[in-house]
Amino acid sequence: MDQDDRSTPEPIPPLRVRDAANQAQVQREIAALKARVQKEASTAVGMLESACEALFKLDETAARGVMVIDDQVDTEEVHIEEEGLRILALFQPYARDFRTITALLRVNADLERLADHATSIAKLTLKLKALGVAAFPTSLIELGQRVPMQCHALLTSLGSEDAESARSVIRADITIDTLDKRLFDECIAVIGHTHESKAAALLMYRCGRELERVGDLAGAIAEDLIYIAGGAIVRHKEKRRLKGKPPK
Repeated sequence: MDQDDRSTPEPIPPLRVRDAANQAQVQREIAALKARVQKEASTAVGMLESACEALFKLDETAARGVMVIDDQVDTEEVHIEEEGLRILALFQPYARDFRTITALLRVNADLERLADHATSIAKLTLKLKALGVAAFPTSLIELGQRVPMQCHALLTSLGSEDAESARSVIRADITIDTLDKRLFDECIAVIGHTHESKAAALLMYRCGRELERVGDLAGAIAEDLIYIAGGAIVRHKEKRRLKGKPPK
């Protein structure tokens, strides 16, 4: 075969260098994405607060209102994910920009789950309303106060990208876990002999489990905020250290 007949390999394209205009556009896109996530977070936390208030007042109207908002959060969660993937595909960000976008996408998914738990509490409220519950366990009331407070601290951390305030959210989960265990004992203590009393105790414990799960989600989101702020991955040993638990 003649030398001229040999195919010439395609030249390797040079690495793309991001110019100032491109970088500025990436920053605008990320800022807009973060703003949408913050708004979604405010909505989800608002749902949780409304669900807790509806629970302790056994307010059927308020509970149904929480359930309606859940559809909006579901829709926005999909749109935010699509937007994040569009930015990744179009601009091919790297370093901190890539870290921020991928973490925001994880936060987005966890916020949708948080809203789902708020909706579950609203649904349980309707069942407890039908049973005519007279009083709630002390630990459940405290969970209904502390978990929304934890979520508000999370909103502050999301806005400031402050790693230390995010770590405080993880530490707060210690109290949530303790209250969840206490609630189990309190629900056992109030179980009566009738079907209604047994059902009410189980439903109240389920409300506590929903709140405890929200606390776990708040901790997971805080981990992602720490990652956004400085690139540190908080998992396993570090998470146990923050929660004051001994290493395995």
